[in-house]
Amino acid sequence: MGMNSISIDLRAVTARSATIFGRAIGVFALVLASMAISSEATATEGKFIPSAYASPPPSGARQLCRQYNWACSNKVSVSLSNRQEMQIIKRVNRQVNATTRSVTDQSQYRTTERWALPTSQGGDCEDFALLKKRDLIRAGVDPSKLLIATVLDTKRNSHAVLVYRSAGGDLVLDNLTNQIKPWSATRYLFLRMQNPRKPSVWVGIYGRS
Repeated sequence: MGMNSISIDLRAVTARSATIFGRAIGVFALVLASMAISSEATATEGKFIPSAYASPPPSGARQLCRQYNWACSNKVSVSLSNRQEMQIIKRVNRQVNATTRSVTDQSQYRTTERWALPTSQGGDCEDFALLKKRDLIRAGVDPSKLLIATVLDTKRNSHAVLVYRSAGGDLVLDNLTNQIKPWSATRYLFLRMQNPRKPSVWVGIYGRS
């Protein structure tokens, strides 16, 4: 074998090695990109309450859409910026908490559960959530972002809150505090929620914050 043949063979081997190395680098880059996208998707999903399947509404909410058509609306009346919506959210949350007394359905209606707007006497947790939702819709907040959810609180008692689906994740408006928290910071066990696409139906969650 002559020197020219050896030189040609070395060039061929070097070219093949470079090709294989380049392909390996390409595959590695794709794997890293896929991991980054997956990680980003997981982080984004964690900011929103995951829904698992269709669920019947809570017993007290079965006639909610007939009783209050705005409670199941998803039509936007005006267009507000995220900042404007957040200012309204904070104001209405504080206002309703400050002006509404906490009264159980048993003491007010002689029944264990009745979903309704608060009366002059007050209301319980779902009544707070309904009033906040109504006032926020009237103030121009997109109703499809306002979803009533049922949870178990930190003592694992039944509770209801209003969820505001902001651009950055789901925030919880709670009658137990004026602080508006991300759903994942509440330490609640989320059970059911109005479907964001169709608030007249409910979805099961079973998501632990």
